[in-house]
Amino acid sequence: MIDRRTFGLAAAATLAGGAAMASTKANIPVVIAHRGASGERPEHTEMAYSLAVDQGADFIEPDLVLTRDGHFVCRHENEIGGTTDVEAHPEFAGRRTTKVIDGETLTGWFTEDFTLAELKTLHCRERLPQLRPESAKMDGASRIVTWHELLLLKAYWDRKAGRTIGLYPELKHPRHFAAAGLPMERRFAEALKTAGFDRRDAPVFVQCFEVGPLKALRGLVKTPLVQLVSGEGGPADAPGTRYASMIDAAGLKTIASYADGVGPEKSLVVPTDGASLLAPTALVAEAHAAGLKVHPWTVRRENYFLPTALRSPGEGPDAMKAAGDVQALLAALFKAGVDGVFSDFPGEAVKARNRFIGGNA
Repeated sequence: MIDRRTFGLAAAATLAGGAAMASTKANIPVVIAHRGASGERPEHTEMAYSLAVDQGADFIEPDLVLTRDGHFVCRHENEIGGTTDVEAHPEFAGRRTTKVIDGETLTGWFTEDFTLAELKTLHCRERLPQLRPESAKMDGASRIVTWHELLLLKAYWDRKAGRTIGLYPELKHPRHFAAAGLPMERRFAEALKTAGFDRRDAPVFVQCFEVGPLKALRGLVKTPLVQLVSGEGGPADAPGTRYASMIDAAGLKTIASYADGVGPEKSLVVPTDGASLLAPTALVAEAHAAGLKVHPWTVRRENYFLPTALRSPGEGPDAMKAAGDVQALLAALFKAGVDGVFSDFPGEAVKARNRFIGGNA
């Protein structure tokens, strides 16, 4: 981890860079590194984030959950049994428990039951070792990163790369954390203000699948906000509401009343029948008409995540982890008019984006 003094050296340049990013990249799709370069390094680690910067990502996406003592840490879920070595720590065996998170029953270890100091004794590991064995070789090399540490890293990256690296935090399970006595919204609003990100031109987007937290943040900060939507289900804090009803023309206008963008599952932009990519939907045009940016998630290059027509040939146990024609999928998304994409492989997305820009120059 970089020295904290680095933040002071580069903070001014970092914060001043937001307006430049907003103006120079207004019409260029951005590449959002989903949990860092998480297809090649264990997710939400310093090495995954740093590789994404080296590959040219515009934004780093940290998922944020809370510790028992109120610190934001970068983990995809509050259950950490699958992404850390907590199971190997006998001192934490008694913390294993079962909880219901947004209607799903999960058994494991949860960040809200640990202090930050306790979490810092754990090491990170690859979440999908069967698909990403090369990444799994780096298990144990990294510890959990906090939001504050990520800000220090951002200042270092800005200085090293000579450009502004944006952050794209997602607040995970706010309703659950509120019920546990750890409400997120005001705490994170203060964190944004402390970092200098309470600005419309901040190099930051704050995203959430729930609706209430975004509405609350809209009343607390000026930072750009994004409503995430899935192909199924609905917001955990709005029983009876389906994501499908939120992304028709009327629903998008409602989202525009409290957010600046929509983050749809990629199949809501470019559908697939399982074999091939289909024609784009009207989502991008209707979102743009409502004044919203569109940043679909999540593009991965392994055969396992691609329609059969884009998979590389092969059979046997290794076939699904082989890289397919992810460039075709990325090209289809960019041609559909999206304003950015989330990818576990930001280098692939940068390559496709640059090719798209060149073809439209």
